[in-house]
Amino acid sequence: MSSVLYDTPGPRAQRRNVLLSVLFVVLLALALWWIWQKMDAKGQLEWALWEPFTTSQAWTTYLLPGLGDTLKAAALSMVIALPLGAFFGIARMSDHRWVRVPAGVVVEFFRAIPVLLLMLFANEFYVRSTGVSSEDRPLYAVVTGLVLYNASVLAEVVRAGILALPRGQTEAAYAIGLRKGQTMTSILLPQAVTAMLPAIVSQLVVIVKDTALGGVMLGFTELLNARSTLAANYANVIPSFIVVAIIFIVLNFLLTSFASWLEGRLRRSKRGTGAVLAPEEVEDNPAAVPGTYGTGAGGTV
Repeated sequence: MSSVLYDTPGPRAQRRNVLLSVLFVVLLALALWWIWQKMDAKGQLEWALWEPFTTSQAWTTYLLPGLGDTLKAAALSMVIALPLGAFFGIARMSDHRWVRVPAGVVVEFFRAIPVLLLMLFANEFYVRSTGVSSEDRPLYAVVTGLVLYNASVLAEVVRAGILALPRGQTEAAYAIGLRKGQTMTSILLPQAVTAMLPAIVSQLVVIVKDTALGGVMLGFTELLNARSTLAANYANVIPSFIVVAIIFIVLNFLLTSFASWLEGRLRRSKRGTGAVLAPEEVEDNPAAVPGTYGTGAGGTV
């Protein structure tokens, strides 16, 4: 189906697309075959290297505890970074300069520093200025670094999502008597969340993967760090990397699949019914006006 941004390919374009797809599949198969041959020549496909993953000891002693620490650090970082990012994103759009400027400085500062450097700084801070135990310090440092960096990135995602909405949304909200705070919470944010959900999920995937930095530099016993201990005991470096990579792929696939389901549910829940409301219903709940969220019939917002 043609549109303003896309034209339906003609017969020649369709043949070219099919040819490119077949060529890509052939090249991918050749690359996988070459990798298989190289691994076989180096003895990396021997059953003795893969056998530990069929026993419960490798999982219960190394991989599952590491996965648990990865999920713990990622979950804490998400729970803290999401509201913090929303707060700073909204603060950057404030009409008050004394709110907007400090929020902008905080966001730009922490967004410019690599997340690994933030983890190292946080670790030194906890060593020199707090009484956090050495066992808990790596987790604290990893979560702090992830929160500071990702909250600043999410703040820009929130700000961009709100600014991308049509200006008429705000104007119509003011026209029906909503204050700025009500407009933000009842009109703009609900629409912006759906629009920026893919970017938010992408950042959440980054959080999950960046927990591995703490294992490399701070000794945090996350999944990748646990893999190194497993590989040292079973002498299966390459197989252990492959298994951990598959675990990360499955974990992030589940996260993105859940986000896709949630996005579809949010879009369906915001479809208007076209119902005509009585004036007293509008006065009691202005946000219930059909079309307030830009999807109902008869609305102007």
